[in-house]
Amino acid sequence: MTKNTLLVLGARSDIGMAIAHRYAKAGYDIQLASRNADNLTVNKSDLELRYQVSVSLHEFNALEIETHVKFVDTLQDLPTVAVCAVGYMGNQRESELDVIAAKLIMRSNYEGPASILGVLANKFEERNSGCLIGISSVAGERGRATNYTYGSGKAGFTAFLSGLRNRLAKTGVHVITVLPGFVSTKMTLGMDLPPNLTTSPPQLAEAIFKAEIKRKNIIYHGKVWFIIMVIIKSIPEHIFKNLKL
Repeated sequence: MTKNTLLVLGARSDIGMAIAHRYAKAGYDIQLASRNADNLTVNKSDLELRYQVSVSLHEFNALEIETHVKFVDTLQDLPTVAVCAVGYMGNQRESELDVIAAKLIMRSNYEGPASILGVLANKFEERNSGCLIGISSVAGERGRATNYTYGSGKAGFTAFLSGLRNRLAKTGVHVITVLPGFVSTKMTLGMDLPPNLTTSPPQLAEAIFKAEIKRKNIIYHGKVWFIIMVIIKSIPEHIFKNLKL
């Protein structure tokens, strides 16, 4: 019997590594994919020793979309579950003044993640099984002046995941959209995050693991963000544009 395997795209991120730990704990073999993957040798050894699973390292750059087909083709085992934890917040003000900075944020949060999941979707569909999980953000639910460049990338990714899920609905392939609120990671270091609205990577990883088992379509984390976003999306534009959000 073939063992279940998890592919983590963006494995150097706090969220990506937390997901790797949760699935390794459940007995999955792990494929860690990231830029400078050789730097994850300590993480590889930790996962193997802690959970007695097989872990492999894979060089991957989400922005080099021309390499994505080859990347998937050269995986020794097509994973059972693939999670895309690729993302880059960048700086909103910098992106307003520098088109190159804006491009990097948008490509990192939409083009790269959508490209690799699209390639994997075709392989999963051929096999007629598997689960694709994309980590988007509540920031993509409505454009806000304070982070609309990042939010626009996440909005595109959310729409892509929705369409992909619809396309694959009658196959054995499932697609999950993850919409976290604030998560305490290296990416948010230095930000003044409200404790009651902030979660941790292990908590998010646990929610993702449970959502995959239950074949959820969309999950907000923490759950209060669903209510928050319903309220935010219901505010008329003529009022919303004058709010400092």
